[in-house]
Amino acid sequence: MKFEEFREVMRSVVGPDVEDTWVESFFSEVDVSCTGQVKWQQLCSYLLLEYTERERASIPRAALLDSQPQIRHCAHNKREATVRVVAVSHPPPLRYMSVSKGGQITVWNSSLHILRTLGLAGDPTEEVASTRRFRGWTSDAVYMGNVHRVAVATDCRDLHFVNVSTAGVFEDVHLFGFRSVPTALCYWHDVQCPERPSLLLLGDERGGVHLLWFLNPSKGLFKSPSKAESGPQRIFLPDLGEHSNMVSHRHIPNVHQEPITRVMFEPGANVIMTSSESDTSSVVFMSVTLKREPYIWTFKQGAKCFDYNASLQLMVTGGCDRAVRLWTRFVVSRPVATLLGHRAAVLDVSIYQPVGQIFSYSRDAELRVWDISSHRCLKIVHLQFPCLQPGRIPEHGNFPFLLLSPPLTEHSHLVVGCKDYLALLHLADARRGGGGWLTDEGKEPNIQSGPAVSCALYSSALRQVATGHVDSSVSLWDVETGRRRLQILNAHGEDELTCMTLDSSRRRLITGARGGTIKVWNLLNGLNLHKLEPVTDSEVTGLTCLHDNQVLAVGGSRRVAQYDIAAAKDLYVRADMSWKSSGVHKSDILAVCQCFALGVVATASHDGEVIIWRLETQGAALHLQRPTQRGALPPVDALLFLQHRSGNRKLRNRGVLVSTQAGCLCFWSVTGQTHTYGQFYAPEQPGERVLSLSSDQPQNTILVSGDTTGRLQIWDIRHYALDIQHEPDSERPPLLQSLKAHERALVSVEVLQVTDRSFVLTASADGSAALWTKDGDHVGFFGQEVIWNITEPASYRR
Repeated sequence: MKFEEFREVMRSVVGPDVEDTWVESFFSEVDVSCTGQVKWQQLCSYLLLEYTERERASIPRAALLDSQPQIRHCAHNKREATVRVVAVSHPPPLRYMSVSKGGQITVWNSSLHILRTLGLAGDPTEEVASTRRFRGWTSDAVYMGNVHRVAVATDCRDLHFVNVSTAGVFEDVHLFGFRSVPTALCYWHDVQCPERPSLLLLGDERGGVHLLWFLNPSKGLFKSPSKAESGPQRIFLPDLGEHSNMVSHRHIPNVHQEPITRVMFEPGANVIMTSSESDTSSVVFMSVTLKREPYIWTFKQGAKCFDYNASLQLMVTGGCDRAVRLWTRFVVSRPVATLLGHRAAVLDVSIYQPVGQIFSYSRDAELRVWDISSHRCLKIVHLQFPCLQPGRIPEHGNFPFLLLSPPLTEHSHLVVGCKDYLALLHLADARRGGGGWLTDEGKEPNIQSGPAVSCALYSSALRQVATGHVDSSVSLWDVETGRRRLQILNAHGEDELTCMTLDSSRRRLITGARGGTIKVWNLLNGLNLHKLEPVTDSEVTGLTCLHDNQVLAVGGSRRVAQYDIAAAKDLYVRADMSWKSSGVHKSDILAVCQCFALGVVATASHDGEVIIWRLETQGAALHLQRPTQRGALPPVDALLFLQHRSGNRKLRNRGVLVSTQAGCLCFWSVTGQTHTYGQFYAPEQPGERVLSLSSDQPQNTILVSGDTTGRLQIWDIRHYALDIQHEPDSERPPLLQSLKAHERALVSVEVLQVTDRSFVLTASADGSAALWTKDGDHVGFFGQEVIWNITEPASYRR
């Protein structure tokens, strides 16, 4: 169907009042090949792709920001598992305390570097002081924030209270004589009213719950001893009546038929929550007063762990049956959802409310991230702990997780323990969008505070600027107003987007990523049209599209890969490795540029070598390299063909190719007898680099360069590099403009023509992209709150 027939079809389907402008825009979106015709198969494929992308875009990204976490070894654990990690916020800064199974306490700073260690006190009745070491196993620990203590429970049926009120740590109270082993701890205090009694809950191995109410926490936990004691104050539980003005004790027996695995307290409802691996009493919610009937959840093999969020009224359980279950607060008969996928017993679960996600961790060191609303598994991370051995299940403590969020820390993170190792994973503080496209007209994003820009370009066909970012997103901006029109999120998954180019119609965008993936996108609607076969999993550093829509890709593979997207009908396009490029470059290729007038392509590598390739033969024709007296050459950061000179018979043998190495701009001839036509150092400061180049290609009167300091320079090159230079360094061409465009390095510059005027596009690693006039006036930042009108200089930011 041509446009006229397509318009009539749309009128018959949508209605006679449909606007022609909308139909024309829709026709352009479907006509991805830019042939002026649309087939029914194209229309159906477009609709299917759009709905698929809409669904994919609705799936959020996992909150985990690390593909692999920071891992630390607890050397002082003596190869024993870490039972619990707690966060100690006072005195600042934040510290962690890990408690090993053998009673060794290790204090860490926020970066998981060891500050000090402490061993639990042993039996003072032993005659020889050197043998008075702790001889049991710890079962749990909890931080008591308002009294600056860490309580540690052990299988000796006692509690050790460790004072953490100062930079040093020491044990000051030992409460012993429980009738059964405490297996789980929980502590609550009123942050708003510190003088109120605080509560320490203990679940024990017989399924009972102990309540220790500390009546005057501001004055201490227990009555001070009448005479000084060497070592911790020892208190026998049956003698706790002597401390009745400071603490009260209550025991609730037989809450479960198995040992309690977790205990929590909900102060709003005054409810104690406990779990066990019992089939008949898996999770119990009971009132502190016991005046109301408890809620009892029962399921096969019980709960090894659970977490509860009061604001969501949601409980999550995990256990030996490898299932993660979601439950509502008042429905005990069946779960809201059962999340399957773990292949070993689930040891811990945690609800991360800021992004509406759940973390679960199994015995085989597999961490999964689930979305609460859709029940999808968003991410699976196999934590690479050094203690893991093939075919063997590693030892874990009973409480592997520590989840921290603001205001306790500046940024959220998750600590996971496996045997004597700890892993620190950073988390997103807000919900992140899923992969796919997202239009946001009417919103005012601020790119200046966004993720770093890695590349940018201008589509003259759409009058839009595309920016690629290190968080794998692509944004499309209206060059006439600076407003964002479209955003593609999670374009390459977790991989950083590294390079971009346009097809010959300038309506399709080709993007490359650090992981080796290459994709083709429709700029009108953000749909992913093709996925190009990766040559290797190494970084793609450069892309260029020939006039017949043959895409060339270079990078860490050190080879030139070609893809035919002109006739591609399938989503996946295979790589054509017919170029004679194997073994030609001796190091990674960093840049690629084409010249249609001369029928050549230039590539440049990390070792400073520039190679000219003929399109006809797909083979190397010329090797260029700067002379040096200092050993290894610096890498080539960018290449640029001066297309006007290349197409002019009088100028094509002169300096038509510009390369940049360590801030030095080199002009090369690729056809004449002599190849060096001049070079000069561009940045104002020594030791800087030029990362991007551009020129007004219809005339080649100016050269634009952007350096690592964020400085934009515009050079007059009308008469430069037209004569052979015999000196190693020549005079600089006239500098027309030099301005500090951005705070950090300029990764992309491009001269563009809009409404018969020349402008300069700049993009920076500081996360911003901007537009400038050729005279150095600042039009504005893309995404700024106040939009500009490119035809009215009065609206410029200046």
